[in-house]
Amino acid sequence: MNYLNLDADKTSETVKELNTLLADYHLYYQKLRNFHWNILGKNFFDLHVQFEAMYDDAKIKVDEIAERILTLRYQPVSNYSEYLKQSNLKESSSDLSDEKMISTLLEDHGAILKQMSKVVKTADDASDEGTIDLVGGYIRELEKTSWMLDAWRMKTGDTMQVSK
Repeated sequence: MNYLNLDADKTSETVKELNTLLADYHLYYQKLRNFHWNILGKNFFDLHVQFEAMYDDAKIKVDEIAERILTLRYQPVSNYSEYLKQSNLKESSSDLSDEKMISTLLEDHGAILKQMSKVVKTADDASDEGTIDLVGGYIRELEKTSWMLDAWRMKTGDTMQVSK
């Protein structure tokens, strides 16, 4: 670990939180596949494409998180049984309405964002700028995706807060 100039004890805490984030992203990825395959109704065309774009993005993040764990000289968790135990997310039914799918994803985004904050905090405590940079970008992207999904749920007459 000397080549990274990081404290191994502090880094182990970051890796613990990264492995939980990895588990979260695996369940999130599979949930997006589930919704992509099982979306029905008038929003099929839009959401089918959106869910595919989202799971393609999640797949990349799964790999990047695992590679960051490897860069820190630890082994990433790689079994679904472990993911199910470690994740902050739960599996979803396949027969949800389009609106319930979006609400479920937004709930998951909240849990993932909370986990990302834990990663950033432990990485900051370990002076691990590489992990902070990686996850900081993920936070920005997931917040934007959350905004877009939330906007999809809004009705035409709904109002947003006005800045003063």
